[in-house]
Amino acid sequence: MIKLRVLELLEENSKTKYWLYKQLGMSYQNFSKMVNNETKSIRYENIETLCLLFNCTPNELFEFTDEI
Repeated sequence: MIKLRVLELLEENSKTKYWLYKQLGMSYQNFSKMVNNETKSIRYENIETLCLLFNCTPNELFEFTDEI
């Protein structure tokens, strides 16, 4: 399974979920699903924004897990 590391990146950068929600400008329902890894897709636009906000690469946004 591929996991989005948003919560870890928020903690590493001392930012809150609310801060990220405001930066992304998406609906709270979609934001919540994305942050909690309950979404089936993520837009390239959001990946790019996350990379810019966290000063990271897409490789640092995602990780492989053994979870199914």
